[in-house]
Parts: sequence; C-alpha cells; structure tokens
Amino acid sequence: MAASDKFRHPTNCIHELWQTDFTYFKVVGWGWYYLGSVLDDYSRYIIAWKLFATMSAGDVKELLDLAVGKTGVEHIAVRHRPRLLSDNGPCYLSGELEKYLRKRGIAHTRGAPYHPMTQGKIERFHRSMKNEVKLQHYYLPGELEQEIDRFIHYYNNERYHESLNNVTPADVYFNRNKQIENRREQLKWKTLNLRKIQNLTPNKLQKLTNNILTISKIIS
Repeated sequence: MAASDKFRHPTNCIHELWQTDFTYFKVVGWGWYYLGSVLDDYSRYIIAWKLFATMSAGDVKELLDLAVGKTGVEHIAVRHRPRLLSDNGPCYLSGELEKYLRKRGIAHTRGAPYHPMTQGKIERFHRSMKNEVKLQHYYLPGELEQEIDRFIHYYNNERYHESLNNVTPADVYFNRNKQIENRREQLKWKTLNLRKIQNLTPNKLQKLTNNILTISKIIS
C-alpha cells in the first residue's frame, strides 16, 4: 500500500504514527552535523532528537532508542505501538534497521519523496528550526546542540499551532488541550455576555437587574 493511501486520514491519538527524518547543519571547522528527530504525528510533539556526525542505520537506531525509552511504548501491546514513517534515505532502507524495528514490533512505512501527505510535518519542523538556528555561526558542536535544544523546547511548549486549535504540541501530547479549549470557550461567553450588558440602555439594565432579584427571591 502506498504511503499516500495509508496516511490519507489523520491520526486520532498520540503514538499512532511517528515521523522521523534528518537535516544538516555546518559547524565551522568541524564540518557537517546531522540532526535526527522523531515527531509524534498527532500532536506534532518532538519526542526525541540527537545530533550525529554521520547519518547511518546505527544512528537511526540510537535515535529510536531515545524515543522508545522516553515513551515506554515497548511495554504496550504490539498492535498499539506506533508506526514509523520515514523517507527512502539509505539509513532507512538497511536490513539492520528492519531487524531492529521487527524486534520491537514497530511497523515501518517509507513515504513517497516530496509527497505532502507523508513527511510534511517533520519537514516543516526542520525548516522552521533552521530558519532560526542558522541565523548564527557555530564553532563547536555543543554550541549548536544548545541552540537546537532551546528551539525544540520553545517549539514543544510555547509555540501555538493553528492546526492544533492554537495550543502547543505539549498541550496535545500531555492531553491538556481540551481543558484549555473549554476554558477559552467559557471566557469567550463571559466576554460576550459582559459586552451585551455594557451595551444595554439604563432602562433595559434596570429591568434585567429587577428580573435577577425576582428570580433570586423565588429561589431563596
């Protein structure tokens, strides 16, 4: 089944689908470094990331070890474990990675290159991050790691997404989004009612006050 068919419908919960990909940065005097990330498709939350000097199947395994360790998905039934979505890079085509995923009960789908329904979310994340992180030069890998860590914390916890009803990835990942949306709705209605009261003429306002007093007496 093609990735475009398999992922036509959006995910319904966290850890249903993980997207993973690499992007690259240059460290002055050190050469190219490769950032591997694992993104939860439903919440857009960055579960795990690591900076590597290479981009091998072993690096993918190390990155996935971080994601599995942080989420504990190895302790749930295989049928509920996340599917992994990647591109067709050599590190994702290796038998070494296939064996690793099979051992952990994680299904693997490789998406069509440039297809908007496949790795679009993690590609947009990497693009947004590079637009900020690449604004300065880095002379040590540790400096680059610090800036990546800062951006990912901001992205997960402070950056509101219109596609998530203007909450953060962390709000969705940790199931806080419904409570936040309910509070917003309550505040919206309170504000609308207050505006209605403020726009009442003195006579209508007095009538409303009298009605409230009458109802209060009946209840008491």
